[in-house]
Amino acid sequence: MIYKLLPTSEWEQARRTGQVPASALDRQDGFRHLSAADQVVETARRHYAGATGLTLLTVDPAALGDDLRWEPSRAGALFPHLYGPLPTSAVTAARPLPADLPAAEAVAALLP
Repeated sequence: MIYKLLPTSEWEQARRTGQVPASALDRQDGFRHLSAADQVVETARRHYAGATGLTLLTVDPAALGDDLRWEPSRAGALFPHLYGPLPTSAVTAARPLPADLPAAEAVAALLP
């Protein structure tokens, strides 16, 4: 499984439209940023420090087809990048993060 962090309001929008909206960074870079299980805590620490009202999506990579590519990013590690829409049908779980924990700690607590 792979993961996507986003504001809960964007997940609510996705549930209505059937597509997870692209973040500003996704639009800037031309692909949707996702993380593997061993990367998502650091992603939360780097990009969502101090943020509240977040949801962690668990995404089935097999549902994304050829639009999903594993490419070098942070320190040369391969990250999942999606060059296409992220349909809600590919999301297997959506878990709101507790607001009383830093995002990275909250994500770590939710992972298996």
